[in-house]
Amino acid sequence: MTLDLILAIAHHLLAFGLAAILTAEIALLRPGLTASGLRRLGLVDAHYGLLAVLLIVVGLLRVFYGIKGPDAYLPNPWFWAKMAAFLAVGLLSVPPTVSMLRWRRKVRLEPAFSPYQDEVERVRAWLLAEAALFVLIPVFAAFMARGPGLPA
Repeated sequence: MTLDLILAIAHHLLAFGLAAILTAEIALLRPGLTASGLRRLGLVDAHYGLLAVLLIVVGLLRVFYGIKGPDAYLPNPWFWAKMAAFLAVGLLSVPPTVSMLRWRRKVRLEPAFSPYQDEVERVRAWLLAEAALFVLIPVFAAFMARGPGLPA
């Protein structure tokens, strides 16, 4: 029971942390980014990836070593909806990360480099799409907690 509690707490804290970091990325990504702003944004994005991986690991541990066990999760369609939403958020995070890595390489070569406004807006749109889909994850988790059928 103690392991289940620890995993549940860690899972929730990681999910809230991931939401906070995504919000920070959206706030930091604006036209006129300087070299220090690009470094900060890259660091935040790296932490986003790290927390996402930790969230997956802790989530899998909950499924296979938590009190409910895999028999409660794997047949539940809401669990799979939650996983699909998480996967979609992860896939949407790839283009922004690639852009940020490219910008950081450019700033090493040209210290005065700043991405064009249209590039920043395009990457920001990806982040906003991530945030919109991210909202579905706790929604599906709430349905999932009620069991495999439709919510009562």
